[in-house]
Amino acid sequence: MEFVHKPVLLEETLDGLAVKLGGIYVDGTLGGAGHGSKICERIGENGLFIGIDQDADAVRTSTERLKVFGDRAVVIRSNYSNMVQVLAEMGIDKVDGILLDLGVSSFQLDTAERGFSYRIDAPLDMRMDNRQEITAADVVNNYPEDRLFHIIKDYGEDRFAKNIAKHIAAERIKSPILTTIRLAEIVSGAIPAKFKKQGGHPAKRTFQAIRIEVNHELDVLSQNIEDMIDILKSDGRFCIITFHSLEDRIVKQAFRKAENPCICPPSFPVCVCGNAPKGRMVTRKPIFPRIEEMEQNPRSKSAKLRIFRHN
Repeated sequence: MEFVHKPVLLEETLDGLAVKLGGIYVDGTLGGAGHGSKICERIGENGLFIGIDQDADAVRTSTERLKVFGDRAVVIRSNYSNMVQVLAEMGIDKVDGILLDLGVSSFQLDTAERGFSYRIDAPLDMRMDNRQEITAADVVNNYPEDRLFHIIKDYGEDRFAKNIAKHIAAERIKSPILTTIRLAEIVSGAIPAKFKKQGGHPAKRTFQAIRIEVNHELDVLSQNIEDMIDILKSDGRFCIITFHSLEDRIVKQAFRKAENPCICPPSFPVCVCGNAPKGRMVTRKPIFPRIEEMEQNPRSKSAKLRIFRHN
């Protein structure tokens, strides 16, 4: 199956990055190189594009797709949390732009054996990097009920998290929960019938929560934004596309902190902490896909783009 992931907010992202000839740009979530190939077209022969992804299928596909650009495109299998180290090993300390597209690819969702989808029966997996040990099945079957509750409540923002965790704990005693469809059915059974038609598939939020836990998505994001801002050149741009409120909140708060890092009490007449602004938020409010894009690509409906510009 071909790795497919239609890039969302493509033109908006390219404009946000202000891609220029000869620039150095990093995509920390390369996927199928939808954004990356367009960046490579704009940087010219003297530019450099570095694509990073932890997914073996993404790395294989994007490497093939970017071959046409020769030495200007480099693909590396790693997590974007290692971006600073990856660039240092290449002799690069500053870049003109960074992109993170935090969405799960269509390929990952639609490939049954990856175990991301609640609509396709498959082993519970959900690992974006199949080299890591913990799978969704491990989380569902081995985590204490109270921890499951907090994961579903905090990462899935599901009002029925308590009951869902209770049902999972009861069912796994009978036999291990090893497939996506069985988990989806258990979750559906924990939600009152009158609420099942609201907000899409009843298992959507639980699957999101477990996926976030398996891949440590929010921790990786929150712990690395500041370091990535620090490797931007003067006037460098940082574009982040998020797909749910938890990610967007982290990005917004991190960009605000970089813009106004002062920790002095409001009563102080002047700043004495010495924390200087690193840049400014280009987007006070996130950029959403156009109606035409949402009609052509329904999975883009929840996308939000935020942009930061370094001083």
